[in-house]
Amino acid sequence: MTIDLNNAQWFKSSRSTPAHECVEVAWLEAGNVGVRDSKDPAGPALIFAPGQWDAFAAGVRGGEFDRPA
Repeated sequence: MTIDLNNAQWFKSSRSTPAHECVEVAWLEAGNVGVRDSKDPAGPALIFAPGQWDAFAAGVRGGEFDRPA
């Protein structure tokens, strides 16, 4: 999959603070979603198809990725 990221509008979570590293997300063409390291904006980005992103987001909301207690 080749997607041009030159005009992507990257954003961080509203819960981020400038002093912490985090990931940035961009809504891309055809419903794809880009994810990159905020410390390395010129570095590589992961690209998720719409169904992949939806499954990941559902897992986050459902606690699938919570740390064990």
